Amino acid sequence: MNKLVGSMLRPNDRTFYAIMAGLSLGIGVVNALSAAHDAVRRGAAYDLEKQLLWEMTSIVVIILLAPLPVATVRSIRLGPAAMARHIALAVAAIVAFSALHMIGMVTLRKLLMWTAGGAYDFQLSLATIVYEFRKDVMTALLIGGTLWLHDGYRASAVREPTRRSEPPAPATLWLRDGASRIRISPADILWVAAAGNYVEYAMADGRRHLIRGTLSAAEAELARFALVRIHRGRLVNMARVAALSVLPTGDFGLTFDNGQSVQGSRRYRSAVAQLEQTASLR
Repeated sequence: MNKLVGSMLRPNDRTFYAIMAGLSLGIGVVNALSAAHDAVRRGAAYDLEKQLLWEMTSIVVIILLAPLPVATVRSIRLGPAAMARHIALAVAAIVAFSALHMIGMVTLRKLLMWTAGGAYDFQLSLATIVYEFRKDVMTALLIGGTLWLHDGYRASAVREPTRRSEPPAPATLWLRDGASRIRISPADILWVAAAGNYVEYAMADGRRHLIRGTLSAAEAELARFALVRIHRGRLVNMARVAALSVLPTGDFGLTFDNGQSVQGSRRYRSAVAQLEQTASLR
């Protein structure tokens, strides 16, 4: 049992135990006030101190025993999905919790009363045991249910949030050159190369578009269309690459699906690493 409890406790459970202890103490104070008030209604003296002693001794033992239902709940949550096993484990844990609670509570009360020069009589009987066991069942279920909700909330909080689906890339792209606008399909681009103060777009149908600008700006614009840099002065559309060849120098050649070819620099070999790996597996 100690091994089970030790293996199921977590170092970040302080919040749960603090909440549980606070609720238990609050319930204990309310119960003590109610019991003292009920005693007056029955004609007895108002003795809040004695009622607080009975409640607090019970609550101290409950807090000390809390790791038992905690370990049981986590064993059920993480264990094999066998209903009979879960029920047997829960029943055994509740019985053990109740027995230890009664033993600890009575021992603590007797010790405190002996220290104060008095005595405590638990009035051991079947009716008393059933009465205490009934309350212990509810206490164990309350602790277990609270932990179940606590762990479920914490798991959902740390779970990676669902990423919003990015909008699809547009089917057309406008190339701007001064007052002129040229509409092209990004899927039809083979490669884009620097040409002085211009950028040259090579299309699959053989057309070439010379647009004023820089290759860096074109690279930022075309990255969403799977165009990557393979040379200091050239980008290629990886979706149109049909063949890859690696030269002894480390440079590489790419052949497009229309038969045209371009050469890439070994400095940008990482740009085609995935393609190279896929080709090596075929």
